[in-house]
Amino acid sequence: MKRILLCAVALLTAITLNAQDWAKTRLDKSPRHGEWVKVKHGDREVNCFITYPEVKDKATAVVVIHEIFGLSDWARSVTDELAEAGYIAIAPDLLSGSVPNGGTEELVKSGGNVGKAIQALPAAQITADLQAVTDYVKNLPACNGKVAVGGFCWGGGQTFRFATNTKDVKAAFAFYGTGPDQLEDVARISCPVYGFYGGNDARVNATIPTSTDLTKKAGKTYEPVIYDGAGHGFMRAGEAPDANAANKKAREDAWKRWLLELKKL
Repeated sequence: MKRILLCAVALLTAITLNAQDWAKTRLDKSPRHGEWVKVKHGDREVNCFITYPEVKDKATAVVVIHEIFGLSDWARSVTDELAEAGYIAIAPDLLSGSVPNGGTEELVKSGGNVGKAIQALPAAQITADLQAVTDYVKNLPACNGKVAVGGFCWGGGQTFRFATNTKDVKAAFAFYGTGPDQLEDVARISCPVYGFYGGNDARVNATIPTSTDLTKKAGKTYEPVIYDGAGHGFMRAGEAPDANAANKKAREDAWKRWLLELKKL
């Protein structure tokens, strides 16, 4: 039964990624400069996709943390959308070095379980990878030195967690991800955390009261917003050609809020 379940999850992952052809098409047509770069730290090399805005002045950067599905075409397209809005955006493939002959793409092609591989990543390695990527983008000649972090689903949880482990980001944008449950962790946060949640996502939303309570006790800024009628993953689902009205509206409203808060940095 367990083997059947794992096969089903692997198939769902492959279907989910393959269903993002619309995201790849949009990315391929983008006039902005996107490229693959390798960020090295210690004995690790993290494969990242970065997109630059077409602006005259130096820009704020955003580190984009992918979903449990890995660095998909949609996750890469988010960097392009942020660049369109005037930001340098970089998305690391946190499976880098964990999969023979490549990262997420090769794992999916082989029929492997991306989610299982991501869940097996050591927490310390994830933090080190994200810190290295933050340092890299912060020091780019085109960056103004300001960096924010934003992530989705699993990446939303990692966004919240990374905020507890770095002082080098100006804001954290956690999209339908769970927060830390220990006061000592929350006490280390040095930037505002903005939460984005779907109204029809009881599993994740059940953690909001704990996050609210802990951040209040620690004197930190945490601003959660729930978008009525939207499901888990509405930022991706709301852009899809077959998006329902609730997910589409939630995505549009959340995107406007994200850009508004980024502009304040």
